[in-house]
Amino acid sequence: MLTAEGIKRTKAYKQIKASLVDQLERSGNDTSFFLDLVDDYMKMYVIKELANADILENGVSVEWRNSETQYGRKKNDSVDQILKTNQQMIKLLDMLGIKPEDGTTDDEEL
Repeated sequence: MLTAEGIKRTKAYKQIKASLVDQLERSGNDTSFFLDLVDDYMKMYVIKELANADILENGVSVEWRNSETQYGRKKNDSVDQILKTNQQMIKLLDMLGIKPEDGTTDDEEL
């Protein structure tokens, strides 16, 4: 089972956080306020990854049961959670003045 602590130990998590901090440092915006916002972004990243894992495990719809006669299927709430979290993550990157990097350096683009 995927956990928040497990996600924080992944290579992807560490690379994303390092990239965000690096971009802030290069732009001169590596103040405690902006670094705290990076931490908020990474918390949202964890939420998104946990929601993705829930969807992979349970599907886009889940069964519910209130009693012997009340049961059915409903939309997995993680689907909406991913959409809302992604929107907030994009807004936070915009506020930080950070654009997603494609993993190439200026030398590689020539």
